[in-house]
Amino acid sequence: MDQDVPSAWVQRFTALIPPGPVLDLACGSGRHARLLAALGHPVLAADRDSAALASAAGQGVVTMQVDLEADAAAWPFEAGHFAAIIVTNYLHRPLFPHILDSLANGGLLIYETFSTGNALYGKPSNPNFLLSRGELLEVLRQHPSVTMYVLAFEEGYTETPKPAMVQRICAIKNAAGLAPGQPRLF
Repeated sequence: MDQDVPSAWVQRFTALIPPGPVLDLACGSGRHARLLAALGHPVLAADRDSAALASAAGQGVVTMQVDLEADAAAWPFEAGHFAAIIVTNYLHRPLFPHILDSLANGGLLIYETFSTGNALYGKPSNPNFLLSRGELLEVLRQHPSVTMYVLAFEEGYTETPKPAMVQRICAIKNAAGLAPGQPRLF
């Protein structure tokens, strides 16, 4: 798997990101941060690995070394600040409420990671690092003050970039004209 090639799922929705700052959370070497910066977005690339962040830094990308698993309550990002938040190949459930709170109204969440059944294809295989069926939809449904309009959701087997079980979602926060409540699908 080429870690420098942006995810096809992320690329599919980049044109929908409104103007404003973008957070690439658990960015690794910054493949999505570089893509979004090249598209003109100011990008904050956050990860705990300083060596990986060195690859992400550069034109239009500001980096931040932070270990959010050590203390999820110490979330360093402002509420309503980001036009988009991108998360791929990473799961730490205590961060979900913070991620949704940090999206601006009209902001886009693009999330893609491994799900139940991935042990058949390799790592991660620990259930703590695998989404359960429909979990991303349920996370959006459970937030008490945020309505997310789901643009796309997929879960199941993928062959690219390597065989894996994945779950993916793209959703807009508090889209105009939507009342609080269940996530809306179309």
